[in-house]
This record gives sequence, C-alpha cells and structure tokens, in this order.
Amino acid sequence: MLIQDSRQVLDRYREARPDVILLDINMPHLDGYQVMEQLKALNDPLLPPILILTAQQGRDHLLKTLASGARDFVSKPFDRIELLMRVRNLLDAQLAHRMMHDQTAMLEDMVRVRTKALSETRLQVVRRLGRAAEYRDNETGLHIIRMSQYSALLAKSLGWSAESCELMLHASPMHDIGKIGIPDAILLKPGKLDASEWEIMKTHTTIGAKLLEDDESDLLQLASEIAISHHEKWDGTGYPKGLFSTAIPQSGCIVAVADVFDALTSVRPYKEAWLVEDAVDYMQNNADTHFDPEVVAHFMKCLPEILDIRSRHMEPA
Repeated sequence: MLIQDSRQVLDRYREARPDVILLDINMPHLDGYQVMEQLKALNDPLLPPILILTAQQGRDHLLKTLASGARDFVSKPFDRIELLMRVRNLLDAQLAHRMMHDQTAMLEDMVRVRTKALSETRLQVVRRLGRAAEYRDNETGLHIIRMSQYSALLAKSLGWSAESCELMLHASPMHDIGKIGIPDAILLKPGKLDASEWEIMKTHTTIGAKLLEDDESDLLQLASEIAISHHEKWDGTGYPKGLFSTAIPQSGCIVAVADVFDALTSVRPYKEAWLVEDAVDYMQNNADTHFDPEVVAHFMKCLPEILDIRSRHMEPA
C-alpha cells in the first residue's frame, strides 16, 4: 500500500493495520517525524515497526529518527536486497511481538474467568453460611435476602462507595452466623428466655465474630464487624460491648435497622407480622436510643425502595 499524501497516513493505518511501515522523512504537508508523532499518539500496543528511508546523513539524524519511534534506518540510495532483509527482520520481530501480546491477553482472560469463578464460589459459600444460621432460628432464606438488600441500599444512601455497598450486600447475611454455636434448647425455646439463657444467647455475636475474624478479605472483615456490633444500641445499652453512639461501627448500625425492620414485619412462630406503619413508627420512635438516628433518617428516605424490595421477596403464603 503506497500513500503519496502524508496527511492520509493515520486514516489509512486505521483501515489497513499494516505489519510494517516504510516512511520517508522529507515529505510535503507532514514530515516523517510528525507522522511518527501521530502514530505514537494512538497508543496502539501493536503499533508496527517503522523503517525510515531518507537521504539525510549523519549521526544526529539517525538518533533523532530512532528517538522519534523508528525501529530501523536506511539511507538513500539503498540496496534493494539489504532493504528486503531489514523488512523481513522487522516482520519477524513484529510477529513475535504479536504472538506475545495475544498470549498475554489470553492468559489475562483466563485469570479473569478463574478469578470470577472463585469469587462466585466464595459468595455462594457465604450465602449458604448465612442461610444455615437463619434456618436454625426458624427463619427462611428470604429474610436474609431482604435485610441484605435493605442494608446495601442504606449504605448507598449514606454515601458508601459502590464497592463497599457490594461488600455490605454479601457480608450482612452473616450477621447471625454465631447462632450456629447456640444450643437448640435455648435458640429454639418457644417461651421467654431466663437470665442465664439470655446471656448465652447474646454470645452469638462474639461467636460469629470469632468465626469470621483473622481473614485478610475485605468481605469477611466486614462480616466480622457486623456480627459483633449489630446488637449494640445507640444509647449504650446493647451487647456484647455496650458501645455508645458513634463508637458503634456504622456497618452494625445499618444492619441493626435493616434486621429489626424486617423481623418486625415478618411472621415468626412466636408472633404475627407487624403492620408496616407500626414498624416504621417503631423505627422512628427508637432513633437515638436503639438506632443510629442518621441511619433511621436514611431509612425513611429510602422507605419506598425498601418496601419495593420487601414486596419482591415476600414469604410464600
């Protein structure tokens, strides 16, 4: 492909994608250096090698040409056989470069697919762990679907990043994982727990945190933080540490609101579901005592979306 007008080089390059470019330096309109600057600005990882053909002589011209992006330099008049051999060498090098680039892209795709598969597997394990705890407590998997989506929605409203909201969505289902360590006689007791039983029940927060701690992943670190803090209360009367106000991690405050609202509006073996209006009144009336008032304010702001999530994931009749 021969181009007479140097202003056409960029358009013709995009169309043809040649494997090697032979370029003169002294040309009308754009000289060879300007053409090389245009090509370099494309940031093409497979930009073909450029061989300069020029009548200019001297070391300075050679260095300037190579510094501008040329891979080789042939002075005019040139020997045809020498030129063909130089072109062949450049084509061989470009072929090796292309093969390496394709192999790297293929390996990156393989790593990306494998990483995604491992991530999905980990999330499946996490979800099933959360469901295991809920089933032990006579609750269904729909509860954790609803409350985890409420939690992610509230986190977004509070200004969390998209990545952190995604972590909240997957970490919050493990908030009660520690119930796995609570004896059935206490966990499934139909009546009210006595004082000693209640103390044992409260340990599900520390059990859950210990199950999830000492892991480097952001997901399990957040899950551990939620497990130990979602029963803390804004006025300091919660458990297990009796944290007060902003000493409670915001993640725990978010999950507390999401979990309690869904529990109030859901049927349990020991109670009927509350009306949504009554549950909303409860959340508002207990802001600044049980709940973080800022989280409750965002709960009210997001209430239409929360009710939409609830309607889409209702328990079967």
